[in-house]
Amino acid sequence: MGNNQIKNQLYDVIIIGGGAAGLTAGIYASRARLKAQLIGSSVSPSQITTTDIIENYPGFPDGLPGSELIERFKKQANRFGLETITGDVKSIAKIQKDNTKGWKIVTEDESYNALSIIIATGASPMKLGVLGEEEFAGRGVSYCATCDAPFYKDKDVIVVGGGDTAIQEALFLTRFAKKVTIVHRRERLRATAFLQDKAFANNKIGFAWNSIVEKILGDTFVTGVRLKSVVSPDEYNEIPADGVFIFTGLKPNTEIVRGIVDLDENGYIMVDPYMKTSQEGIFACGDCTDKLLRQVITACGDGATAAFAAQLYIEYLKDISYDNTYEQIENKQNKEAYSVIR
Repeated sequence: MGNNQIKNQLYDVIIIGGGAAGLTAGIYASRARLKAQLIGSSVSPSQITTTDIIENYPGFPDGLPGSELIERFKKQANRFGLETITGDVKSIAKIQKDNTKGWKIVTEDESYNALSIIIATGASPMKLGVLGEEEFAGRGVSYCATCDAPFYKDKDVIVVGGGDTAIQEALFLTRFAKKVTIVHRRERLRATAFLQDKAFANNKIGFAWNSIVEKILGDTFVTGVRLKSVVSPDEYNEIPADGVFIFTGLKPNTEIVRGIVDLDENGYIMVDPYMKTSQEGIFACGDCTDKLLRQVITACGDGATAAFAAQLYIEYLKDISYDNTYEQIENKQNKEAYSVIR
């Protein structure tokens, strides 16, 4: 495919999402001299920006706030010439002109054309779906301790969840709250041992084991929770509290690509080791993909891989490949698929 066939395309790659994965993809794409643009959401902030302290990112032994780390990523991406805008993508559609395949990305204000797309939309906190949750959202129910903890100085709060995020946020809440009770459906935590040790050693933290929230109580604001035992289903317990912080998992922000690329049963984008999706020209990385570990460091690795794979794809489209790497990947995958089918 010759150069004259792609002259009407504006961008080589558009990255959707401004978190660690998207910004890393932007850094690598810009360094490769691709014409790249990143669209960061105005309504769905990256999870990293709401994280009080990141202690496991290599090179920062004392840790640093997630917001500071993301600002460093942005500064580095801008240094290499990445174009960035703020907006929310409303639709993605295939376009084809003069034998050139591409994609049209539409936001609330504008539309853009690109040869390829990198989806890095991340994930959002999952809701419990219990009575009182919607009613008291913003009035005692929160999904971000970093955002709302100062409102609970010398008050009692509940944290729902047992993973890394829940325990890390519970520890942060102890800087403000008088007491933090962690409600977990099992009798042991899922969080890493390091965080567990810190939580168990904190005298402000208590635990309600083998319990689930059945209802969030309140009048104008939250006044407590009603818990149900998972061991004795007829056993209920009410705990007074001024706030309920929910950290029970993540929901991928993938609605914009539903019906375009393959998703798993939980809505995560299915990708191969090269971050390729089921749709030619669309790559994905970070927390929105089906993966084992969702951490800043894995998001960065995904973003770098996605950008390099997109670069190879674009060079293939423009017929300027250095060593036919993209064709070799395609042939390798086709052979593997054939061997499985056979």
